[in-house]
Amino acid sequence: MKALIPSGDLAAPVVLADVPEPTPRANEALVRVEAFSINRGETFKLEAPMPGERPGKDIAGLVIQPAADGSGPTGIARVVGHPASGGWAEYAAVPTEALAILPDHVSTVQGAALPLAGLTALRLLRAAGPVVGRRVLLTGASGGVGHYVTELAAAAGAEVTAVTRNAERGARLTELGAAEVVHDVAAARGRYDIVLESTGGQAMPVALARLAKRGMLIWFGQASRTPATLNFFDFFNGPESALIRHFHYLDADTSLGQDLAALVRLVAEDRLHPEIGRIADWAETATTLTDLRERHIRGKAVLTLS
Repeated sequence: MKALIPSGDLAAPVVLADVPEPTPRANEALVRVEAFSINRGETFKLEAPMPGERPGKDIAGLVIQPAADGSGPTGIARVVGHPASGGWAEYAAVPTEALAILPDHVSTVQGAALPLAGLTALRLLRAAGPVVGRRVLLTGASGGVGHYVTELAAAAGAEVTAVTRNAERGARLTELGAAEVVHDVAAARGRYDIVLESTGGQAMPVALARLAKRGMLIWFGQASRTPATLNFFDFFNGPESALIRHFHYLDADTSLGQDLAALVRLVAEDRLHPEIGRIADWAETATTLTDLRERHIRGKAVLTLS
């Protein structure tokens, strides 16, 4: 089968190659991939790929071989999946606990845009606790995660201030429910009950200073790729009893499949709207990876297989 593999060349980070078709384990279904999405973090991993590494975590397609242990779809079914790797290919073996059925009126392109970003947003807001009536500050809001967080948090009753680099990248966030969009975290006004921080570097201590009494900052990303330096004397002199928490999207009490199904249901009910900044044939994956890395794409980028 054909698959995209790392090239080691940043100018064209992946190439199309012939690789063996995957042999599913007993708890895995074989999926014929129809679309996959890429994430900015994956572009960084391609700078120094591990030998034999096959990228790809977000896919949608058709189950053509059900799992041997009887779990998951028992026949041919349209699905969205979140394999650990190997999704940028014609076929992928996916654990059934990381699959969810796609109804007919949710497209494979929409489905492929959901897994990593959607799961991160959903679980991040669970970690934040009840948000109704609370002020939420979100940095790095114009990416895939940011759009989902904004829409989900606003729908749950939060007052969201979204931080983006410029007006063009933040235009859609107001439509999704953001109460305010600013282009520098220093421009955020007042105090916030919850700060969701994904950029690191100089932005993190500024965001931390915006916390209200007993507020919580959840650190879930390092998009700037610059280490953050915190002066804890400033922190102790700031908001009383505030909390800093690290977050990883795989640390959850629910299965990937359960949460993927929840995201699919929200899309099907027109309550969640994947923000897809580019749809292209998978022959254009290398170019799309570069554009995503350089922040030329707002929201998600989805590649389709002919």
